Amino acid sequence: MTTDGPFPGIWKPNQSSTVALFEQLRLHVIRLADSGALPPGTKLPAVRTLAGLLDVAPHTVARAYKELEAAGVVATKGRNGTVVCARDEREDALSLAANSYASVAKAQGATFAEAVKLLAAAYDAD
Repeated sequence: MTTDGPFPGIWKPNQSSTVALFEQLRLHVIRLADSGALPPGTKLPAVRTLAGLLDVAPHTVARAYKELEAAGVVATKGRNGTVVCARDEREDALSLAANSYASVAKAQGATFAEAVKLLAAAYDAD
């Protein structure tokens, strides 16, 4: 998948999709980062700038960036902007979250199957 120039290129979210606009953007950034089209260190546009380019509300971009940061895909550096993280940084963040979840699940007496079921439900939740 190419962006046809600087991010976001010609890509736009599908306004008529049942998938939320922030989720479309989040998934698009993940696909680009995973494919190498957005290499680690790539600076993403500011929230308001990207919102204008995509013709969406700034809150849409802010939420996508927030969720991408929580997943370790990007890092927000305050006034220095939002940048794509290296894959190992992302995996480290996910591993840390997984370890934390596993510890809590074990402490609550959940079985592995119960923990996976709850994680799957949370992953699929809107």
